[in-house]
Amino acid sequence: MEGRIIDVNGKKFYIEYNNSFENKPTIVFLHDSLGCTQLWRDFPAKLAEAAQCNLLVYDRLGYGKSFPMTTHERGNNYMEAEADLLNDLLNELHIKETILFGHSDGGTIALITASKYPEKVKATICEAGHIFVEDVTVKGVRDAFEAYKKTNLPERLHKYHGNKVEMIVKAWTEIWLSDSFRSWNIEYLLKNITSPLLFIQGEADEYGSLDQVEKTISQVSGSAEKFIIPNIGHTPHKENPKVVLNRSIEFINRILN
Repeated sequence: MEGRIIDVNGKKFYIEYNNSFENKPTIVFLHDSLGCTQLWRDFPAKLAEAAQCNLLVYDRLGYGKSFPMTTHERGNNYMEAEADLLNDLLNELHIKETILFGHSDGGTIALITASKYPEKVKATICEAGHIFVEDVTVKGVRDAFEAYKKTNLPERLHKYHGNKVEMIVKAWTEIWLSDSFRSWNIEYLLKNITSPLLFIQGEADEYGSLDQVEKTISQVSGSAEKFIIPNIGHTPHKENPKVVLNRSIEFINRILN
């Protein structure tokens, strides 16, 4: 799938887009806080092909092959702003019907998008997303920042993000470790999610407890189901791709048929 840069309201995003299936929704993949299109590897293509759906994978501004962020500073509503940018991107590409698949920050952005733009979202798969801040999340971010300072993580990230690495790490860690962000909570938006939801989480997720799952599926207005995977951490689609793929295909097929 060929990648290209697209200009959306003056912001330049890297996208990979395949719309070869007529009258089928587009599965949109939303990466995590240090992720990008390339780091999904072949998972998106496998899911789209199996579900016979169109596919959009993109790098948020500052990540991967997209243009840099203008500043590392983020407000508490930065994921809400990303949902608005996604809506603008969908409009630019004339995509009217989506199935969202988001991981971590991307999972949260998927939930927000489904709540704010329900007319565009046929279903959502949220993998290890957050709706509020927990001690375990703050500890996970702090541990990751320590690893960034003490290991070869900067070099590994440079392969995917180039010279934008320091900016994205700063953007992620500073907001999540700030006192002001402890009050961040999007539970008030959940009632606006009317389309079906599948929440996937590893039972041993080092960034969030199962409260994130339970409180999400209990508050959405549409049908909601959970898929908790034992002995799996924060990235189920990498730690056990076959299981996540099969469960996601089954969910999408049920929605479409």
